[in-house]
Amino acid sequence: MPETALLGLIAIVVLALAFDFINGFHDTANAIATSVATRVLSPGQAVLMAGVLNVVGALTGTAVAKTVGKDIVRPELVTLELVGAALLSAIIWNLLTWWKGIPSSSSHALVFSIVGAGVASGGWGSITFAGVKKTLTGLVTSPALGFLIPLVLMAVLLWVIARWRPKTVSRVFARLQILSAAFMAFSHGSNDAQKTMGIITMALAAYLGWTGSEWNVPLWVVLSAAAAMGLGTAMGGWRIIKTMGHKVVDLKPVDGFIAELSAATIIETASRLGIPVSTTHVISTSIMGVGMSKGAKKVNWGVAGRIVSAWIITLPTCVVLGWLCFKVIHLFN
Repeated sequence: MPETALLGLIAIVVLALAFDFINGFHDTANAIATSVATRVLSPGQAVLMAGVLNVVGALTGTAVAKTVGKDIVRPELVTLELVGAALLSAIIWNLLTWWKGIPSSSSHALVFSIVGAGVASGGWGSITFAGVKKTLTGLVTSPALGFLIPLVLMAVLLWVIARWRPKTVSRVFARLQILSAAFMAFSHGSNDAQKTMGIITMALAAYLGWTGSEWNVPLWVVLSAAAAMGLGTAMGGWRIIKTMGHKVVDLKPVDGFIAELSAATIIETASRLGIPVSTTHVISTSIMGVGMSKGAKKVNWGVAGRIVSAWIITLPTCVVLGWLCFKVIHLFN
């Protein structure tokens, strides 16, 4: 029945915006954690700034949305059941990891939930491995670069400011870190909000029968995804801020500046290339790279190991969870 399909589409849009909202208070915490930890910004100031710049960043492109919406599952095989199952799986995983205070990846939870639901719907032949490969490339290279770039930059910067007074260093980089935190929030919006745009447009395409050149992200989808992420950001995410900003490395303003600048540059570059990456992955490894520049003992490797374990678990768990969600929805449908 057309009415039933329309109700299903509306439910998916609402569910997708709920995912975006959850992403806001889940992943945005990672974007602003270093600024709060270094006391450059209060939690309230950081959340307000991140909320505004998440929205601005979300309005700057749709390349990642097209990767998520078109390049994971073959467009002609996408159904509303598949999209709904993927969203439900990603939301369940996000809530579980948020409840435990574990900074896992909302991005990879969504992408690999789509894979799981796609396999449940049409087998492995329904999966477009070029898009999966692009995501996996981002999975490997973005955290590696997140670790190496700040490690090198920090070593160079410490040499440059070696003769500066400690008070001067703190004062200068406290101001600079406000800019780097703003850039980090902007880049987070430019990459992560696009995933919700992609999943909503994926559902629209299934409902309207788009399989070719007509596949495009409507303006209302862009605006609603940006607004949902901004609102989620305003709700905060202190549990993960605490893990990221206080338990991995003891941060100072200069550390936070390098970590945020490095991470934001990597994320923004990925957004322009249409690569869905994890803000969590990149800022986590950037913080570790900054800590490593001062010696391995400066990094809490126990917490770092826990974070890496969560990344590894996310991929197969969300494939299985996406598969199960599709089977349950299909059974009751």
